[in-house]
Amino acid sequence: MKRPYIIGVMGGGSATVEEIDAAYKLGRLIAEQGWILLNGGRAAGIMEASAKGANENGGLTVGILPDAGPVGTSDFIQIPIYTDMGNARNNINVLSSNIIVACPGGTGTISEIALALKNGKKVICLKFKPGDVFKTNEQQGMLFYANTPEEAINLIIINLKNIAHG
Repeated sequence: MKRPYIIGVMGGGSATVEEIDAAYKLGRLIAEQGWILLNGGRAAGIMEASAKGANENGGLTVGILPDAGPVGTSDFIQIPIYTDMGNARNNINVLSSNIIVACPGGTGTISEIALALKNGKKVICLKFKPGDVFKTNEQQGMLFYANTPEEAINLIIINLKNIAHG
């Protein structure tokens, strides 16, 4: 049986209205493709908006949470996974996803981009420029940039064709 693709959506707990709107739309588009949305699971920023977009449009949402219990968990996460690992859960986020979409965020998001690239995962940055340190990854075809959720979805579709999937 072929498992559905898991798209990791990473981004900050604080976000602008424009970033929230883009994350919601991204979540909706992920759900419409029949993919699973995985994120950090919190009721804040990019995590809340992307989970809401997927959940309200029939998608399945998984949250990898830093704490041992449900405090702060988004109501739009259907499968919460409590790790009690703090920021170490970022590795679970990355390794459990087929492709990562990095939305605007801070050092946590940057760490997820770095972990993804170190583990051979492709990363699509949506309205987010993490800096020149990742220039080599871009040149190697591992890091991509999108200005809209639709562009991000098209890049996911293109890159999923090259991923071994069981």
